[in-house]
Amino acid sequence: MRVRPISPERLVTELTKRLVAAEPPGRLRVAVDGAPAAAPDDLAAALVDPLRALGRPVLHVRAGDFLRPASLRLEYGRTNPDAYYEGWIDEPGLRREVLDPAGPGGSGRILPSLWDPRTDRASRAAYVTLPPDGVVLVSGAFLLGGGLPVDLTVHLELSPDALARRTDPALRWTLPAFARYAEEVAPAGFADVVVRVDDPRRPALVEPEAAA
Repeated sequence: MRVRPISPERLVTELTKRLVAAEPPGRLRVAVDGAPAAAPDDLAAALVDPLRALGRPVLHVRAGDFLRPASLRLEYGRTNPDAYYEGWIDEPGLRREVLDPAGPGGSGRILPSLWDPRTDRASRAAYVTLPPDGVVLVSGAFLLGGGLPVDLTVHLELSPDALARRTDPALRWTLPAFARYAEEVAPAGFADVVVRVDDPRRPALVEPEAAA
Protein backbone atom coordinates (compact mmCIF):
# COMPACT_ATOMS: atom_id res chain seq x y z
CA MET A 1 0.00 0.00 0.00
CA ARG A 2 1.08 3.56 -0.66
CA VAL A 3 0.25 6.40 1.71
CA ARG A 4 -0.10 9.72 -0.13
CA PRO A 5 -0.26 12.93 1.92
CA ILE A 6 -2.91 15.32 0.72
CA SER A 7 -4.34 18.64 1.86
CA PRO A 8 -7.91 18.71 3.24
CA GLU A 9 -8.95 20.85 0.29
CA ARG A 10 -7.40 18.51 -2.25
CA LEU A 11 -9.01 15.54 -0.52
CA VAL A 12 -12.45 17.07 -1.05
CA THR A 13 -11.62 17.81 -4.68
CA GLU A 14 -10.42 14.27 -5.40
CA LEU A 15 -13.35 12.64 -3.63
CA THR A 16 -15.78 14.87 -5.51
CA LYS A 17 -14.28 13.86 -8.85
CA ARG A 18 -14.44 10.19 -7.90
CA LEU A 19 -18.09 10.43 -6.91
CA VAL A 20 -19.04 12.28 -10.07
CA ALA A 21 -17.28 9.65 -12.19
CA ALA A 22 -18.71 6.66 -10.29
CA GLU A 23 -20.38 3.91 -12.30
CA PRO A 24 -23.01 2.86 -13.03
CA PRO A 25 -24.86 6.11 -13.63
CA GLY A 26 -27.84 6.85 -11.45
CA ARG A 27 -28.30 7.57 -7.78
CA LEU A 28 -25.17 7.01 -5.73
CA ARG A 29 -25.18 5.90 -2.08
CA VAL A 30 -21.98 6.84 -0.27
CA ALA A 31 -21.00 5.89 3.28
CA VAL A 32 -18.53 8.23 4.99
CA ASP A 33 -17.47 6.14 7.97
CA GLY A 34 -15.43 7.10 11.00
CA ALA A 35 -15.38 7.74 14.71
CA PRO A 36 -16.66 11.14 15.85
CA ALA A 37 -13.03 12.17 16.42
CA ALA A 38 -12.38 11.62 12.71
CA ALA A 39 -15.22 14.04 11.82
CA PRO A 40 -17.05 12.04 9.12
CA ASP A 41 -19.98 14.46 9.27
CA ASP A 42 -17.65 17.34 8.45
CA LEU A 43 -16.13 15.60 5.44
CA ALA A 44 -19.55 14.65 4.07
CA ALA A 45 -20.77 18.22 4.55
CA ALA A 46 -17.70 19.54 2.72
CA LEU A 47 -18.59 17.43 -0.33
CA VAL A 48 -22.09 18.84 -0.73
CA ASP A 49 -21.37 22.17 -2.44
CA PRO A 50 -18.64 20.85 -4.81
CA LEU A 51 -20.93 18.05 -5.97
CA ARG A 52 -23.77 20.48 -6.54
CA ALA A 53 -21.42 22.78 -8.46
CA LEU A 54 -20.77 19.87 -10.83
CA GLY A 55 -24.47 19.32 -11.36
CA ARG A 56 -25.16 16.46 -8.94
CA PRO A 57 -28.09 16.87 -6.52
CA VAL A 58 -26.92 15.92 -3.02
CA LEU A 59 -28.51 14.92 0.26
CA HIS A 60 -26.37 14.57 3.38
CA VAL A 61 -27.82 12.21 6.00
CA ARG A 62 -26.20 11.82 9.43
CA ALA A 63 -26.41 8.40 11.03
CA GLY A 64 -26.72 10.26 14.33
CA ASP A 65 -30.18 11.33 13.19
CA PHE A 66 -31.19 7.66 12.98
CA LEU A 67 -30.64 6.63 16.58
CA ARG A 68 -32.89 4.12 18.29
CA PRO A 69 -35.14 5.40 21.12
CA ALA A 70 -33.39 5.93 24.45
CA SER A 71 -35.39 3.10 26.05
CA LEU A 72 -33.61 0.69 23.69
CA ARG A 73 -30.34 2.54 23.15
CA LEU A 74 -29.59 3.02 26.84
CA GLU A 75 -31.02 -0.24 28.16
CA TYR A 76 -27.62 -1.20 29.57
CA GLY A 77 -26.66 2.30 30.72
CA ARG A 78 -25.48 5.50 29.12
CA THR A 79 -21.82 4.46 28.84
CA ASN A 80 -21.93 0.84 27.72
CA PRO A 81 -19.47 0.47 24.81
CA ASP A 82 -20.94 -2.82 23.59
CA ALA A 83 -24.43 -1.36 23.38
CA TYR A 84 -23.00 1.70 21.61
CA TYR A 85 -21.32 -0.52 19.05
CA GLU A 86 -24.15 -2.98 18.52
CA GLY A 87 -27.37 -1.10 18.98
CA TRP A 88 -27.37 2.68 18.95
CA ILE A 89 -28.00 3.22 15.23
CA ASP A 90 -31.38 2.21 13.80
CA GLU A 91 -29.92 0.39 10.81
CA PRO A 92 -33.27 -0.98 9.60
CA GLY A 93 -34.65 2.57 9.63
CA LEU A 94 -31.61 3.90 7.78
CA ARG A 95 -31.99 1.20 5.18
CA ARG A 96 -35.78 1.59 4.86
CA GLU A 97 -35.93 5.39 4.77
CA VAL A 98 -32.69 6.29 2.98
CA LEU A 99 -30.62 3.56 1.35
CA ASP A 100 -33.30 1.39 -0.24
CA PRO A 101 -35.23 4.35 -1.73
CA ALA A 102 -31.93 5.69 -3.12
CA GLY A 103 -30.97 2.33 -4.59
CA PRO A 104 -31.69 0.76 -7.97
CA GLY A 105 -35.39 0.82 -8.62
CA GLY A 106 -36.00 2.91 -5.51
CA SER A 107 -38.50 5.73 -5.37
CA GLY A 108 -35.92 8.38 -4.44
CA ARG A 109 -38.23 9.48 -1.61
CA ILE A 110 -35.90 9.86 1.37
CA LEU A 111 -36.39 10.80 5.00
CA PRO A 112 -33.40 12.98 6.01
CA SER A 113 -33.77 12.25 9.73
CA LEU A 114 -35.80 9.81 11.78
CA TRP A 115 -35.14 10.48 15.47
CA ASP A 116 -34.26 13.53 17.57
CA PRO A 117 -32.10 12.31 20.47
CA ARG A 118 -32.56 15.61 22.33
CA THR A 119 -36.30 15.12 22.67
CA ASP A 120 -36.26 11.34 22.23
CA ARG A 121 -39.06 11.67 19.73
CA ALA A 122 -39.52 11.25 16.01
CA SER A 123 -37.89 14.17 14.21
CA ARG A 124 -40.99 14.80 12.07
CA ALA A 125 -38.74 15.63 9.13
CA ALA A 126 -40.40 15.95 5.74
CA TYR A 127 -39.56 13.52 2.97
CA VAL A 128 -37.44 14.84 0.12
CA THR A 129 -37.03 13.44 -3.37
CA LEU A 130 -33.55 12.66 -4.63
CA PRO A 131 -33.42 12.90 -8.44
CA PRO A 132 -32.20 9.94 -10.53
CA ASP A 133 -28.69 11.44 -10.75
CA GLY A 134 -28.52 12.37 -7.07
CA VAL A 135 -25.96 11.47 -4.42
CA VAL A 136 -26.84 10.57 -0.84
CA LEU A 137 -23.98 10.92 1.63
CA VAL A 138 -24.50 8.94 4.85
CA SER A 139 -21.95 9.86 7.53
CA GLY A 140 -21.27 8.40 10.94
CA ALA A 141 -19.65 5.58 12.89
CA PHE A 142 -19.86 1.80 12.37
CA LEU A 143 -21.38 2.07 8.89
CA LEU A 144 -19.31 -0.65 7.24
CA GLY A 145 -19.39 -4.39 7.57
CA GLY A 146 -23.03 -4.64 8.62
CA GLY A 147 -24.56 -5.13 5.21
CA LEU A 148 -25.93 -1.63 4.64
CA PRO A 149 -26.55 -1.28 0.90
CA VAL A 150 -24.14 1.39 -0.33
CA ASP A 151 -22.32 1.90 -3.62
CA LEU A 152 -19.09 3.52 -2.42
CA THR A 153 -17.42 3.55 0.98
CA VAL A 154 -15.03 6.05 2.53
CA HIS A 155 -13.35 5.14 5.82
CA LEU A 156 -11.58 7.73 7.97
CA GLU A 157 -8.88 5.86 9.85
CA LEU A 158 -7.33 6.86 13.17
CA SER A 159 -4.56 5.04 14.95
CA PRO A 160 -5.52 3.91 18.47
CA ASP A 161 -3.31 6.61 20.01
CA ALA A 162 -4.76 9.36 17.81
CA LEU A 163 -8.29 8.15 18.47
CA ALA A 164 -7.71 8.27 22.23
CA ARG A 165 -6.02 11.66 22.02
CA ARG A 166 -8.70 13.28 19.87
CA THR A 167 -11.78 11.76 21.51
CA ASP A 168 -13.67 14.12 23.80
CA PRO A 169 -13.01 13.09 27.43
CA ALA A 170 -16.76 12.71 27.93
CA LEU A 171 -16.77 10.10 25.16
CA ARG A 172 -13.71 8.09 26.12
CA TRP A 173 -16.01 5.30 27.24
CA THR A 174 -16.66 4.65 23.52
CA LEU A 175 -13.02 3.70 22.80
CA PRO A 176 -13.53 -0.05 23.40
CA ALA A 177 -16.33 0.01 20.82
CA PHE A 178 -13.98 1.38 18.16
CA ALA A 179 -11.34 -1.17 19.14
CA ARG A 180 -13.94 -3.90 18.52
CA TYR A 181 -14.88 -2.36 15.18
CA ALA A 182 -11.26 -2.24 14.06
CA GLU A 183 -10.67 -5.84 15.10
CA GLU A 184 -13.94 -7.46 14.03
CA VAL A 185 -14.76 -5.48 10.89
CA ALA A 186 -11.35 -4.04 9.87
CA PRO A 187 -12.96 -1.42 7.61
CA ALA A 188 -9.61 -0.10 6.38
CA GLY A 189 -9.08 -3.45 4.69
CA PHE A 190 -11.99 -3.20 2.27
CA ALA A 191 -13.32 0.37 2.07
CA ASP A 192 -13.18 1.86 -1.42
CA VAL A 193 -11.36 4.93 -0.09
CA VAL A 194 -9.27 4.97 3.09
CA VAL A 195 -8.05 8.25 4.54
CA ARG A 196 -5.71 8.43 7.49
CA VAL A 197 -6.64 11.41 9.64
CA ASP A 198 -4.36 11.18 12.68
CA ASP A 199 -3.62 14.85 11.99
CA PRO A 200 -6.73 16.44 10.47
CA ARG A 201 -4.59 19.19 8.94
CA ARG A 202 -2.52 16.59 7.05
CA PRO A 203 -4.70 13.69 5.90
CA ALA A 204 -3.29 10.93 3.75
CA LEU A 205 -4.89 8.65 1.19
CA VAL A 206 -4.07 4.95 1.48
CA GLU A 207 -3.76 3.57 -2.04
CA PRO A 208 -2.78 0.23 -3.57
CA GLU A 209 0.64 0.11 -5.16
CA ALA A 210 0.58 0.40 -8.92
CA ALA A 211 1.26 -2.85 -10.72
CA ALA A 212 4.81 -3.21 -12.04
